[in-house]
Amino acid sequence: MDVARESAGMVAEETLDPPDWAEVQALSRRAVDEAVNYLRDVRDRPVWREMPADVRGMFRAPLPRSPTPLAAVYGEVSRTVMSYPMGNIHPRFWSWYMGSSNFTGALGDFLAAIQGSNLGGGNHAAGLMDSQVVNWCKEMLGFPASASGTLVSGGSMANIIGLTVARNVKAGVDVREHGVSAIEKPLRFYGSDQIHACHRKAMEALGLGNRALRRIPTDAGLRIDIDALRAAISEDRAAGFKPACVIGTAGTVNTGAIDDLRALAKLAHEEGLWFHVDGCIGALIAIAPQNAHRVAGIEWADSVALDPHKWLHSPFEVGCALVRDAAAHRRTFAVTPEYLESTPRGLASGEWLHDYGLQTSRGFRALKVWMALKEHGVEKFGRLIDQNIAQVSYLAGLIEAEPSLELAAAPTINIVCFRYQPGLAGEALKALNTEIMLRLQEQGIAALSDTTVHGGHWLRVAITNHRTRRDDLDLLVREVVRLGREITAQGHVSS
Repeated sequence: MDVARESAGMVAEETLDPPDWAEVQALSRRAVDEAVNYLRDVRDRPVWREMPADVRGMFRAPLPRSPTPLAAVYGEVSRTVMSYPMGNIHPRFWSWYMGSSNFTGALGDFLAAIQGSNLGGGNHAAGLMDSQVVNWCKEMLGFPASASGTLVSGGSMANIIGLTVARNVKAGVDVREHGVSAIEKPLRFYGSDQIHACHRKAMEALGLGNRALRRIPTDAGLRIDIDALRAAISEDRAAGFKPACVIGTAGTVNTGAIDDLRALAKLAHEEGLWFHVDGCIGALIAIAPQNAHRVAGIEWADSVALDPHKWLHSPFEVGCALVRDAAAHRRTFAVTPEYLESTPRGLASGEWLHDYGLQTSRGFRALKVWMALKEHGVEKFGRLIDQNIAQVSYLAGLIEAEPSLELAAAPTINIVCFRYQPGLAGEALKALNTEIMLRLQEQGIAALSDTTVHGGHWLRVAITNHRTRRDDLDLLVREVVRLGREITAQGHVSS
């Protein structure tokens, strides 16, 4: 047969499977051993470090056209990617609001990739596990079992899912068939002036435009002003707009402020509005025994966005959108072309999960969440949330006790804003604190971010990290004070 093929000019068939499985097994064992060491020793490494020019140059290499031995490929990844991370798994990474991952979740990601299932639909175990994780998220937030949901890439997409359902339900026309131009009265969505930027993107993507999102002033605690919201709704109705949705924030990015979700739910019900909660920062506080009361009312929402890759510490990426009205959720996204019709049995007899979102092809995100929850139990994750909130309270106390440091406000949950204050103001004060922040990063000590609160510039610490210890916070305060004095003495800033 081979002679016949050769005589016919047929080329030998190829595969991506390795020619030597034993060699792959040996390299895989090495990679796993080094991965375990990588996490075990994370505290001993800098939080972040600048990439040398020669390493950066490796990412400008041209497209590879011929093979490279797998061991050499892995060695290059080890020297580049693994050696110069963002740093969010480090115990002193408190910059942007991110979880710090976990080994079991990473193992789940690996196994999910090995299995290779597409979660668009079909009768297979990965799809059932995806639905199970969504059900667990509903249970964590007190949503009814009859609600629906979907796993997505993260909070931005989870918010878009909820707001798309809100638009379609409140439009008064079949938006899917006729488009947003058929909506008779322009829709209005409402959120606080602290709302995440993804909501603007959502308004733009939904064809409503940024002006459809009305930002409502906040109170002294940076929570949405309920009276101002009620007045805005009345004003918009009188002006010919159609109020459609209130977006409550369960934890703002700047300070962690949590809107009064019960009051918002009541107002939305009275006014006939959809009630969506952006819970990407704080929805999971619902599982924290000491702090769950802070998000009371989230269970009354029509839709919620949350992020397992934050306080469930799942490896990036996985978000979740929950929708109380499962039928409205499916009506918003379901499409059944002839090539995706269900069958009475067999592979295509399962639920088509793509009917609940924008993606047809979807990765197996559920396994990393499922494995970590099974290993540790949800109660431990709740205790870790309480631990982070207690750590921020401890840090706020250290800041208040240090004369050269200034606290923006008492923290609500796990975010604290502060600055070094040697008697400067305005741009000089901002320049000084920015330099402190950059030197903390460059020296590998800690990763902070900065923001604006009440018109002033502040350093921001967001502790969403199961590896952080109070000793790390003691170190932070010492180093901020040291750097502040050092920079001031060097005369890098002036009043």
